[in-house]
Amino acid sequence: MGGSREAEALRASPTPSTDALLVRPLANRPGWQACGEINLITRQAWEQTLHQLALSDEEACHLELSAVTFVDVAGVSALAVAAQGLPEGRRIVLEQPPAALRRVLDMFWPDLPTVEVIV
Repeated sequence: MGGSREAEALRASPTPSTDALLVRPLANRPGWQACGEINLITRQAWEQTLHQLALSDEEACHLELSAVTFVDVAGVSALAVAAQGLPEGRRIVLEQPPAALRRVLDMFWPDLPTVEVIV
């Protein structure tokens, strides 16, 4: 996937707090696993992750989000903007995203063809 394997603004801690977002490459498929909160404090790390994902030439890039405890509307917006900028034929697969992320996507981007949600 090229570039930095972890966003430099990340803070690694065993139990993420409101100022921590840990992002790691997935071992068995193209994409990233996120753990913690996506908010104003962690937005730069989230956007760096989305940028790295957009640079990939994989047809489907996965974001495993089961350990994300909170995502604000701006974080969902950054995801939608990144997805809208993908070349034709590419998509982002969201695995187990928080319910709030799914609701915001459904509310503001209900027919975003470049995002696939797996619950």
